[in-house]
Amino acid sequence: MTTFERIKELAKKRGYTLSALNDKAGLGTNSIYHWRSKTPSTQSLNKVAKVLGVSADYLLGETEKKKTADLADKDTVFTYEGREIPPEDLEYMKRLLRGDDK
Repeated sequence: MTTFERIKELAKKRGYTLSALNDKAGLGTNSIYHWRSKTPSTQSLNKVAKVLGVSADYLLGETEKKKTADLADKDTVFTYEGREIPPEDLEYMKRLLRGDDK
């Protein structure tokens, strides 16, 4: 599996289109699509890895260990069906899980 294929697969699992992932990582227009035929820079690859919550080595296929992101990280975005869950809905979900009636 190529680096591009790994990124595409992970992006889909995380609810991102490649364009959205590209923007979230702060890369130039369609940068990720160019990785089908060329090797990304280390800096760009690290940005994408951070958004996806994996290591750059995993994206390169050098390891099978993903190293997921810390859920307490401020940059973590929770999604459902590809859309970001609003903070007020996350709080409601937390209350439901805790069993709070409020």
